[in-house]
Amino acid sequence: MTTAIVDYGAGNLRSVEKALERAGARDIRITSDPEAIAGADRIVLPGDGAFPDCRAALGDVSGLGDALHEAVKVRGRPFLGICIGMQMLATEGEEYRPTPGLGWIPGRVMRIEPGEADLKVPHMGWNTLEARRPHPLLDGLALGPQGLHAYFLHAYHLVPDDPADVVATASYGGPVTALVARDNVAGVQFHPEKSQRLGLALLEAFLRWRP
Repeated sequence: MTTAIVDYGAGNLRSVEKALERAGARDIRITSDPEAIAGADRIVLPGDGAFPDCRAALGDVSGLGDALHEAVKVRGRPFLGICIGMQMLATEGEEYRPTPGLGWIPGRVMRIEPGEADLKVPHMGWNTLEARRPHPLLDGLALGPQGLHAYFLHAYHLVPDDPADVVATASYGGPVTALVARDNVAGVQFHPEKSQRLGLALLEAFLRWRP
């Protein structure tokens, strides 16, 4: 089973690769080759930085958009977006300027607005998750106030048009989108490669996922 980590110059690729190895992935390819991505069994799209820059970088790789569409939307391969890779699933991002996303999970990427004055943006640190609905990526995970923690570093989050696309949230002066999913597409705002037990369990679940 081939897991492709999409290399478009905007992600912490080696850390993601090592985390997937620990989760049990055997054939991992960090690649920007459209043919390799279109033929992969699973796709992971990391991302660090500003939404417009990451979206432009993704579009700058010739043939990559068509390859992602072929693998994910046509062939139905399981897809996981991480951090900005998750945000790019939206219809549009609002960071700096309106920027079109992939539109796979309709919604907008909006700045976090904590309801408590002493909470700073960006949101950085460890939070537990609250499930909003069941999903295979959460199977067996200890969630809720006494559950495992995920590591976040972000100022924006994806607010889907359909609340049913939200699988889990974190609390930061109000709910912050932590995990979204629709069909064979999922995205996490936190960094599973830095989230220790929770991150490893989620990646193991992703490798088992048969949407």
